[in-house]
Amino acid sequence: MGGATVQAVRGIDLTIRRGEFAAITGPSGCGKSTLLHLLGAVDIPTTGRVLVNGRDTASLSDREATEFRLRQIGFVFQRFYLMPTLSASENVELPLAEAGMDKRARKARARELLGYVGLGDRLDHRPTQLSGGEQQRVAIARALSNEPALLLADEPTGELDADTGVRLLELFGQLHRDGRTLVFVTHDAVVAQAAQRVIRLHDGRVASDTAVHARSGA
Repeated sequence: MGGATVQAVRGIDLTIRRGEFAAITGPSGCGKSTLLHLLGAVDIPTTGRVLVNGRDTASLSDREATEFRLRQIGFVFQRFYLMPTLSASENVELPLAEAGMDKRARKARARELLGYVGLGDRLDHRPTQLSGGEQQRVAIARALSNEPALLLADEPTGELDADTGVRLLELFGQLHRDGRTLVFVTHDAVVAQAAQRVIRLHDGRVASDTAVHARSGA
């Protein structure tokens, strides 16, 4: 930036274990989203390694990284990023089509996932016909479509009202109890308490790493 080097994250040595539910917190600009993008093989570290499910993502070519994200990583974003012209079911089917699943199988998988997130009666609804909380549930179903090893969420409750946010956190808790590995970024300390572990960043470094509480099935 203007000839100055900005180290978004630096000297981070961190392990997220399979089946953990971790929240990454800290003030704006502390490196939260950058760390999430590194975990998701969206960004490549200038030094060091990022190992996800035994794979060093820093060594992947662009094509390999795309394939890795498709099959190993599930992303949930603050603004949902659903295709507005597609139904809820069709939005969930997109990653399945990219992975080469046949049409009948991916429709069945989308129906199963939307039922899991409580939207079994909204299969044919387009995003504009859904509430914010429902759209985020579709986004979660889409993120789960290819059975990812790791589910990443960036401010997943940021666009939702408080009550809807609480219900969404309950769903994340259920995903964790079902054995999913979850890492989400949040600036809200109250939201972070829903996780099993809170990792707080400051100026690109881990300032604290605290176990909040254990959940059954972890």
